[in-house]
Amino acid sequence: QRQLVESGGGLVQTGGSLRLSCATSGRTFSMYTMGWFRQAPGKEREIVAAISWSGGGLYYADSVKGRFTISRDNVKNTVYLQMNSLKPEDTAVYYCAARSGPIRVAKDAYDYWGQGTQATVSS
Repeated sequence: QRQLVESGGGLVQTGGSLRLSCATSGRTFSMYTMGWFRQAPGKEREIVAAISWSGGGLYYADSVKGRFTISRDNVKNTVYLQMNSLKPEDTAVYYCAARSGPIRVAKDAYDYWGQGTQATVSS
């Protein structure tokens, strides 16, 4: 069973930074597209960023372009989300997800999910 485990969430002030990590087990991790999603209270889960298996394909939601950076290390079996210039509206539970095949933005296209990590940005 493939597992995704997120870490790195916490409480920061507006303008601060957090770096989320998603560690995965499974021999084929390097062949999976990875995505970061977030869900705020009372809102739908939405995609934040995604990265293809090679790292050559990237996607960012408009709301995070220029502030967030997704990356992956296929040797360490880990994907990262560097979040800078954080705003209160970035407050959410952040989830790591994996899918085989190319980048997709729909959450239903992802087959494997982590348990989530809370990121809270205070004003």
